[in-house]
Amino acid sequence: MKLPAQKVGAYFRNPEAERAGILIYGPDPMRTALKRQEVIKALVGPNGEEEMRLSRISTAELRKEPALLNDAVKAQSFFPGPRVAFLEDASDSIAAIVSNALEDWRDGDAQMIITAAQLRAASPLRKLFENHPNVYAAAIYADPPSQSDIQMAVEKAGLSELTQDVFQALMSLSRSLEPGDFQQTLEKITLYKLNDKTPVTIEDIELCAPLSHEAAVDDILNSIAEGNAQNIGPIMERLVSQGIQPVALCIGATRHFKTLLIITADPGGARAGLGRLRPPVFGPRRDRLLHQAQIWGIVKAKKAIEMLIDLDLTLRSAGRTVPSAALTERVMIRLAMMVGR
Repeated sequence: MKLPAQKVGAYFRNPEAERAGILIYGPDPMRTALKRQEVIKALVGPNGEEEMRLSRISTAELRKEPALLNDAVKAQSFFPGPRVAFLEDASDSIAAIVSNALEDWRDGDAQMIITAAQLRAASPLRKLFENHPNVYAAAIYADPPSQSDIQMAVEKAGLSELTQDVFQALMSLSRSLEPGDFQQTLEKITLYKLNDKTPVTIEDIELCAPLSHEAAVDDILNSIAEGNAQNIGPIMERLVSQGIQPVALCIGATRHFKTLLIITADPGGARAGLGRLRPPVFGPRRDRLLHQAQIWGIVKAKKAIEMLIDLDLTLRSAGRTVPSAALTERVMIRLAMMVGR
C-alpha cells in the first residue's frame, strides 16, 4: 500500500508493528537513511541491535545468497520484542527474492525495512509494496521540512522555551542545510547550552551553524554594501582560491542588491520591506540589511544592479578571453566606492 505523504511523518514516529514491512525510497540517500533510522528505532528501541533483534543485509549479499532475507525474517532472538530485518540499497534486481520473503511471512516474523534510491512508477519492487495489503511503500522527497517536523526535531534535541524569532531562525536554517547537518546543528546547540539556563538566542544558533562558502560570500557582499573597498581584494583572493567562480559572486551580489531594492522600495518603509522578505531574516543580519538599505536607497541600488547585470553579461559572453576574477573585483570595488557619494 502507498503511505500518503501527509501521514509519513506520523507513521515513522509510531509504526504499525504487525505489518510485514515497509519500502522507503527517494532521491536523497540522507533523507532516506534518517527515516529508516527513525522507524527502526521506533520498532525495536535503542537496544534492538544489542539484543539481536535487528539484522542487517546488503543487496550485494542477498544476490549471492537469496535465502538471507527469509532467514533473517524467521530467525528468533534470545530477547523478547519486535524484530527487524533491514535491507539497504535495494533495487529491482532483488524484487523476486523480496516477493518470496513476503509470501512466507507470518505473524511474529521480523518486519522487513527496505531502503532504495528513487524508483520509477513501473518499478517491480515499488509495485510489489504498493500492491501488497500488509506492507507500505513510502516515498521520501527532498521537500523542505514542515513546521511540525522542526518542532519534533527541536523537542527531540531537548531544546525548549524557544521564542518565535529563534524558532523561525531554525526554520530558515533547516531549509539551507541537509537534514543530517541540521540534526547535528541542533545537537551542537544542545551541547553548547549544557548547564546554561538562559534561553537559546539567534546568536547561539549562528555560533553553532556550520560554516560554508555562503558565509564567506556574505563577507564580500557586506563589504561592498557597507563601502569597505579595502577588504574586497583579500576576500576575493580567498574565495577564488576556494574554487568559487566570479560568475557565482556576480549572481550573489545581484541577488543581494535586489533584496536591498525590495526593502527600500516598499511603500510602508524599509522595516515593512524587511518584514516581507521570504524566507524571513532575523537577528543581526536583519539589522545589517536595514542599515545597508538605508545607505543605498532606491536610485543607487538600481544603479548597482545595472552594473552587476552588465558584468554578468560580460563574464558569460567573454569566456576565457578576459581575466574574470580581476574584472569582477574591479566592479565590486567601484560599487563599494559608491557608498557615501
